[in-house]
Amino acid sequence: MTKPKIGFIGLGLMGSAMCQRLLDLDYPLTVIANRSRENIERAVDRGATEVTSAKALANASEIVMLCMDTSASVESRMLDDQGVIAGLKPQTTVIDFGTSLPESTRMLGEKVTAAGACYLDAPLGKTPVQAEQGLLNIMCSGDEAVFQKVKPVLEDLGENVFHLGKLGSGHTIKLINNFFAMTTAAAMSEAFAMADVAGIERKQLYDVMSAGPLHSGMMDFVKAYAVDGDPNQLAFTLKNAKKDVGYYSTMTEQAGVPSIMSQSVRMALSLAVAGGYGDRHVPEILDFMKQLSGKS
Repeated sequence: MTKPKIGFIGLGLMGSAMCQRLLDLDYPLTVIANRSRENIERAVDRGATEVTSAKALANASEIVMLCMDTSASVESRMLDDQGVIAGLKPQTTVIDFGTSLPESTRMLGEKVTAAGACYLDAPLGKTPVQAEQGLLNIMCSGDEAVFQKVKPVLEDLGENVFHLGKLGSGHTIKLINNFFAMTTAAAMSEAFAMADVAGIERKQLYDVMSAGPLHSGMMDFVKAYAVDGDPNQLAFTLKNAKKDVGYYSTMTEQAGVPSIMSQSVRMALSLAVAGGYGDRHVPEILDFMKQLSGKS
């Protein structure tokens, strides 16, 4: 069976890994440079075609995939006169795999529909390592019939593929998920920093906490750095974590709902990024917290 032609925008850590997975499975792939030449060249060396505009990429594709850092980045690639929407053919499916503001997602969905194409939001869970293995969690929402059409492709990228209802639901759930995840990671990092201040071995603290109901995968990601020295179990930068929690706060404000818990983690992430930790991975906020304690 002929595989659909895919255009991919956003070959960062996650996007590049997803492209490698698609190439492993012999999907026809078109890419465009955004920031990293290295990842583009890696894809091209394996058979991907590079173009110079999002419009040309959309025109060459049956499915357009975006995996970008912010809603503003997605909008810039979609709305420009050389953007995706300008090059869409009828019945093309556009999928936003990034973590975007639901309000922006719905706005873009209306414009894509007006162009005769279809828009889905499908934010991701797990890491670039699992992306290369086709083991992502994919939280998709939008038109059910369109989802069913592209589901085989999504299942080549993810082991858990969810359809979550109307457009924007995927991004809403992802922001709630990331708010909770980053709150847990920051709290666990502070717990390890406090253990250092109190003269308690980090592993002893982990052994006790993980034996009870607090145990979680996020706890283990932070422990991998705090105890074992490996920050890459959670390969997600602090600046992206700050962005996602900020988006969650914006979403709650737009809904007229006060968010008490997100304020402290947003402050912790903002201070860490301002302190030069933005490009470091989330578990490394522990070092920033140690610095604040004066015990680094």
